[in-house]
Amino acid sequence: MTTGNLSAGDTSPISPTQFKADAAAVGLSLACLAHCLLLPVLLTLAPALSIGFLADEQFHRWLLVAILPTSALALMLGCWRHRSLSVIAAAGVGLTLLVLAAFFGHDLLGEAGEKVMTSIGAVIVAYSHIMNHRLCKRVACDC
Repeated sequence: MTTGNLSAGDTSPISPTQFKADAAAVGLSLACLAHCLLLPVLLTLAPALSIGFLADEQFHRWLLVAILPTSALALMLGCWRHRSLSVIAAAGVGLTLLVLAAFFGHDLLGEAGEKVMTSIGAVIVAYSHIMNHRLCKRVACDC
């Protein structure tokens, strides 16, 4: 993981927008992970709680509608500051896994395989945003 040199204008503290976008992206990735890991428990309670919509395949796709732009915003703002392409590469792998799992996972890998792929993708995306945040803090503190 390398960080590039920044020009004098890039030494300001982390912007509130980037901080909030990274936090939201981590939260959304963890929500995706929780959805996959807790769904079996929630489905047993579904008749009593009326939460059957969580089992719908469309739910993964709707989560992606929130995850993709939030991740893109946070990563663009962060990588503009710290210049570490490894963060974008990691996020790209995680987001690709989430998209593939949402659209093809069940048909290609079955239910268990889809959950594994989604869980791995969510953890990678959350990790990339944590690294994005840490690198931005380091850049601002090292100046």
